[in-house]
Parts: sequence; structure tokens; C-alpha cells
Amino acid sequence: QVQLVESGGGLVQAGGSLRLSCAASGRTFSNYAMGWFRQAPGKEREFVAAISWSRSTTYADSVKGRFTISRDNAKNTVYLQMNSLKPEDTAVYSCAAAPSYSSVVAGKGNYWGQGTQVTVSS
Repeated sequence: QVQLVESGGGLVQAGGSLRLSCAASGRTFSNYAMGWFRQAPGKEREFVAAISWSRSTTYADSVKGRFTISRDNAKNTVYLQMNSLKPEDTAVYSCAAAPSYSSVVAGKGNYWGQGTQVTVSS
């Protein structure tokens, strides 16, 4: 079992930055691929970014060049640095974990956190 807890969300003006954290506990964190997803009100959950155990990364086109995913295996934590935020980035952001990188990218995480709210004002 893996428990995931997100933090770092909040209210920020357009053009600002936030860094989200996802702390993992339980099984060996370094063996898991990790991903970030978001869900805005009235919309389906969408993929944001993923990172493999070897630190390969994948990003949604909508966040490329603005968001950066990283991981610190010593701290069992994955991060999402979000720059140049836009109002359309407003959503609940959740992290996910899975042994398979392709599963995380496809949104089929084995474990999910509760999410943290990000609100970007115009």
C-alpha cells in the first residue's frame, strides 16, 4: 500500500508560480512512476505530467514549458513546479503512483492522493 498526500496548493494571480508536493509513504517509492493530474469543476480529470523511476518525464501539451515535474527519492516526494500560471490552470491537483510508467500516463494509477486546490485569479 502507498499513501499519497499533496500540499502546496493555494490562490495565486495569473503569471505567478506555485510548487506542489506529493509525499508518499508505504512501499518503496523509488520503484514507482508518479504523475500529476487535475480536475476542474464540471470537467473530467486530465493528465498533467509524469515521471518515471529513472526520471523520464512526459507533459500535457497545455503545460509544456511552464510546469516541471521532479522527484526526490530520498524524501519520498514528487514535486510539480508551476510557473506562468493561467486562470485555466485552476483545478484540484492530485498525484498518482503506479509500478508502470505507461499506466500513470494513461491515468491508471494504483494509488491516488486526495488532491490540493489551485486557484489562479485573472
